[in-house]
Amino acid sequence: MTTAAARRFYGDALGLKLRAHDVAQGYCLFDAGNVELVVEAVPADAPEHDRALVGRFTGLSFRVPSVHVAHQDLLQRGVVFTAAPERQFWGGVLASFRDPDGNEFQIAQRP
Repeated sequence: MTTAAARRFYGDALGLKLRAHDVAQGYCLFDAGNVELVVEAVPADAPEHDRALVGRFTGLSFRVPSVHVAHQDLLQRGVVFTAAPERQFWGGVLASFRDPDGNEFQIAQRP
C-alpha cells in the first residue's frame, strides 16, 4: 500500500488523524486514540517473508461504543467488511473488515 492509499483508508475512511508520513521511507503514523498506528509500505520486491505479512488477520481491534453504529458509518465511507456485527460468547460484539491490502481488523464493543 502506498502512503497515499494509507492516508485515504486509515485517515479518510477510518477517521484516524495523520500525525506524520514519509513517502521516501514508506510509512504513515496515525493517532488511534491511546496508541499510534504505524502503517508501512511493503514493496513488491521485498523479501518473501516481508510480503507474507501482508493480507492477513492482524489481531488488532478498534474499540467503539457501538459496533452497529460504527459498522454503518464505515460502510458509508467505503470500508469493506468480511463479517457483519455479531454478538460473541463473551457478550461483546465484533465485526471484521479489510484494508485495501487485505489486512484484516475488527471493531469491537465491550459488553
